[in-house]
Amino acid sequence: MVPGSLILIGGEPGIGKSTLMLQLALSIKGKKTLYVSGEESDQQIKMRADRLSASLNESTWLLTETNTRNIFTAANDLSPAIMIIDSIQTLHSPILDGVAGSVGQVRQCAAEILKFAKETGTVVFLVGHITKDGLLAGPKVLEHMVDTVLQFEGDRHLSYRILRTTKNRFGSTSEIGIYEMLGSGLRQVNNPSE
Repeated sequence: MVPGSLILIGGEPGIGKSTLMLQLALSIKGKKTLYVSGEESDQQIKMRADRLSASLNESTWLLTETNTRNIFTAANDLSPAIMIIDSIQTLHSPILDGVAGSVGQVRQCAAEILKFAKETGTVVFLVGHITKDGLLAGPKVLEHMVDTVLQFEGDRHLSYRILRTTKNRFGSTSEIGIYEMLGSGLRQVNNPSE
């Protein structure tokens, strides 16, 4: 994670993007992390954390919000090192007319988040959805705006998932992560040949 970087993680619905991001947020100790959810309520996120046998720690903060102005107000008050937004398709900028998830709104919200990340040095993860064609939902420009694009792939009816980098301004795109989805969350598979 490079300070000020914008990282987009995409995947099909139900593949485990929110689980992966919540596990990441809860595993980071000593750095303020703001987890912003526009998809789930605080109660739903608490239930997920309980299922993961984890609890919100003193450095993880939770905000259920879709308005970018309110998100930036909270982030400026908190000054997190890391911010996770789940998901870009749920956000709405009051600067632009249109519904959340529309091409214009996704582009505008991403531009505002990019500006915030670069100005504050905050690492920002954006969760994005994948269309039926296997492409990231929203305007293609979204992939060009971010520093890193991660694809979370697999069959949601099977237990294994692959995290693949398709773009990385700061490093390699030749590595993958393999995970197993368990009832208690995602577990890294250290030896895939087994």
